[in-house]
Amino acid sequence: MKHFLIQRILITCLSTLVGIGIWAIAPDALAYNAPELLPTEPTSIIDLADSLTPAQQEKLDQHLEDFERETGWKLRVLTQFDRTPGRAVKDFWQLDDRSVLLVSDTRSGNILNFNIGDAAYQLLPRTYWMELQARFGNQYFVRDNGQDQSILQALESVEYCLRKDGCNVVPGLPTEQWIFTLIASILGGVICGVAAHPHKPGQVFSWKWVLAFSPLWALFFFAYGIAPVVSRTADWLPLTRNIAGFMIGCLVAYLGAPSPTSTSETG
Repeated sequence: MKHFLIQRILITCLSTLVGIGIWAIAPDALAYNAPELLPTEPTSIIDLADSLTPAQQEKLDQHLEDFERETGWKLRVLTQFDRTPGRAVKDFWQLDDRSVLLVSDTRSGNILNFNIGDAAYQLLPRTYWMELQARFGNQYFVRDNGQDQSILQALESVEYCLRKDGCNVVPGLPTEQWIFTLIASILGGVICGVAAHPHKPGQVFSWKWVLAFSPLWALFFFAYGIAPVVSRTADWLPLTRNIAGFMIGCLVAYLGAPSPTSTSETG
């Protein structure tokens, strides 16, 4: 179980880092043109890969229609496997600057890709879409939750952020991502504690060393431990745990480092 959890954390971090590469090399969903694959009736969903059940399609189609009527944002879903209508969907759905097309392709390692209108980019930057792809389209999420949840939860995040006029990051804090921030917080505390330990006989707290190493321990604690939490959730529990982890790491490192007296005597 421990090995599996570590593997989950690593794959989440790596998928985020390679998101740029995936984004750059992902085949364009609108590169082909096969209008014969388009449905005969108006719909917000073209599910050629059968990723959604008929009940899910009906419910989601009505929901996306209501969302467009309410907000003016056009969200569309295309799932494909060995067939795709390609650029024919652009005219079929009349995609414009206020449109977001989610493309789910099960042939790739990350099943999610997006075709985004310029107006959506102004509210949701490229980093948001990379994180969205990495979180809900990776192989572990799809394996544990299914292709349908990958699509539905990604759409839910997009809807939420469009309603609140933009997001810089994907809301919500998955367990594996929180564990990564906790490890970063503890590591920052250890660095701070080692730096704070007395370096001269009779010294109680080495504040100069703490200041000297502040760019390093602050990077781990604030940038990697605190910022990802407060930017994704209003829940105080993970934030409190990370602060406690930093303090414990600092205290253990401070008390565990060898004193300058014992070091000099040993020498």
